[in-house]
Amino acid sequence: MLSERRLEVLRAIVQDYVGTEEPVGSKALTERHKLGVSPATVRNDMAVLEEEGFIAQPHTSAGRIPTDKGYRLFVDRLAGVKPLSAPERRAIQNFLDGAVDLDDVVGRTVRLLAQLTRQVAVVQYPSLTRSTVRHVELLSLAPARLMLVLITDTGRVEQRMIDCPAPFGETSLADLRARLNSRVVGRRFSDVPQLVQDLPESFEPEDRGTVSTVLAILLETLVEETEERLVIGGTANLTRFGHDFPLTIRPVLEALEEHVVLLKLLGEAKESGGMGVTVRIGHENAHEGLNSTSVVSVGYGSGDEAVAKLGVVGPTRMDYPGTMGAVRAVARYVGQILAES
Repeated sequence: MLSERRLEVLRAIVQDYVGTEEPVGSKALTERHKLGVSPATVRNDMAVLEEEGFIAQPHTSAGRIPTDKGYRLFVDRLAGVKPLSAPERRAIQNFLDGAVDLDDVVGRTVRLLAQLTRQVAVVQYPSLTRSTVRHVELLSLAPARLMLVLITDTGRVEQRMIDCPAPFGETSLADLRARLNSRVVGRRFSDVPQLVQDLPESFEPEDRGTVSTVLAILLETLVEETEERLVIGGTANLTRFGHDFPLTIRPVLEALEEHVVLLKLLGEAKESGGMGVTVRIGHENAHEGLNSTSVVSVGYGSGDEAVAKLGVVGPTRMDYPGTMGAVRAVARYVGQILAES
């Protein structure tokens, strides 16, 4: 275990390196931070931190920089989440409050996160599997053609056209709409198949074919993989950090283009974090292209359960307290909007 003083030295090195982009020397540390010890003692502490793998010496400069292991310890032990200022919180609220529908909420969230953190923002659409049904609407378009509209508690709206095997009257349609909603409203998607399986038998024989068709389309809509949707913004922000990517920025850009990779990253964060902020640093990201980046993510949703993830991707040399604070605050506001929508 590192002593408190050495933890303080590590914290000072991380803060200075993130702020200045320059490797940090013992003299600068003692000048800039009230460490209460001589430069010789700081040098000794730095030697121990280097030996333990928390800091490293890049090329021949006299200074040291944090390693992935050093950043990990900083995030786990030394970094509080930096709360946003009142004007920042108001700006988030005003920007997100103007959203007109779910697509707009997601689009605005991506732009906002990218601006606040000056990193690449990633927002996953609310997952259907963790959603509940708010309403099922059935509209008649022609005697044997219907439109099914499924509305979820997270504000998603899915529409499907249905060609019926036989004409379906307005009375039967109203009956089906009422019975369907009485069974499925407020229920989780995973429960719906069980709840509607015996519905066709309760209708007249000539209507059963159409009822079965409607249910088949509804269940198909519930299980479709439409939840695997991501929106990414602020990729251009990466160009400001050219020197943070040792060889080239290309592997990072290629990884960001692969939505499967990002979904997996957010998914891994989900397993370990629920609604809490998760930080994956450097080589903790399984995808090779992201070994020089950190991913800060959090779940968002109405209530205590996350229905999806949002987060940012940036170089490992990032302002972790500030980024974690921004990601958490934005997730909270998006959750509120979903709860009220």
